[in-house]
Amino acid sequence: MKYFEVKFNTTPDTEVVKDVLSAVIAEAGFESFVYDEQGMTAFIQQKLFDESLLKSSLSDFPIENVSITYVVKEAEDKNWNKVWEENFFTPIVIGNRCVIHSTFHTDVPKAEYDIIINPQMAFGTGHHETTSLILEELLNADLKGKSVLDMGCGTSILAILASMRGAGKLLAIDIDNWCVENSKDNFKLNNIDNIEVLEGDASILSDKGPFDVVIANINRNILVADMHAYVERMNPGAVIYMSGFYVEDIPVIREEAEKNGLEFVHHNEKHNWADVMFRKKIKQKEI
Repeated sequence: MKYFEVKFNTTPDTEVVKDVLSAVIAEAGFESFVYDEQGMTAFIQQKLFDESLLKSSLSDFPIENVSITYVVKEAEDKNWNKVWEENFFTPIVIGNRCVIHSTFHTDVPKAEYDIIINPQMAFGTGHHETTSLILEELLNADLKGKSVLDMGCGTSILAILASMRGAGKLLAIDIDNWCVENSKDNFKLNNIDNIEVLEGDASILSDKGPFDVVIANINRNILVADMHAYVERMNPGAVIYMSGFYVEDIPVIREEAEKNGLEFVHHNEKHNWADVMFRKKIKQKEI
C-alpha cells in the first residue's frame, strides 16, 4: 500500500498544538502520527490524500495564532501503520480496572477488563486524554442491559468496554470506512458479538435507537452541529458523554446541550482536555 509522508512544522511547537493537529488531520484521512522536536510527521494512503481538504482543515484550525506549514513526499514502501504500532503504542491501564493492549504486547498487566486492539491511528488507543476520560466514565457507569450509541467510534474501544460492562445492543458509527473495518477486527479479537458498526455520520441516525447511553468523542464543532440528532434518538432520562474539546469549550457545549433539552451532570478534566455528562430531561407527561 502506497503512502504519502507529510512533515508538519508548527509554531508554537507544543504538545497541545500537535494533539489538536492530529485530531484535525485524522478527519482528512491521516492514519499514523509521529511527534518530534520540530513538529509532527503524519502518514496517509496516497489514494485518500486530498490536498484541498487538508488545506481547508488547516484553515479552520481551532487554536488561534498557530502557524502550520507542511511538506509532502512519497513514503518508503513499508507498513507505516505497523511501524507506528510497534514503536509508539504501549499497553495502558485505565482506573486500575481496564488494560488496553495489542496482540504483539507481552507482559500485559492483569485487570478486570482486558481489551485487545490492533490500532493503526494515533487516536483510539486509550492514550489520548479524551479517550481515557470517556473510558473512566464508562468504568463507573451503569450500563447493564442499556442500549448504547458510540459516535465517531474509531477503533470502537469505547463500545467494546461498554459491551464488556454489560451493555445490551450497541451501535458504533464512523465516517471512515477504515475505522469500520478495523472495528470489526477488534470485535473479533475480543469475542464481541453485540455491536453493529456502520459507516456514516449523524444523518443516518433517523431510524436508529432509541438509546439509553450515547458516547460522542469527536470535536467541538461537530458536537455542536450534530447534538440535536443525538438527542432526538435518546430515551427520556438517557445520558450522553461528550469529549474531544478543551475545558474552555465547556460553556459552548453546555449552551447547545441545554437548548436541546439536556441537563448538565458533571465534567472531568485531564491536561486541559474535558469530558462532560448530560442527561435528557424527562417531560412531565412521560413520568
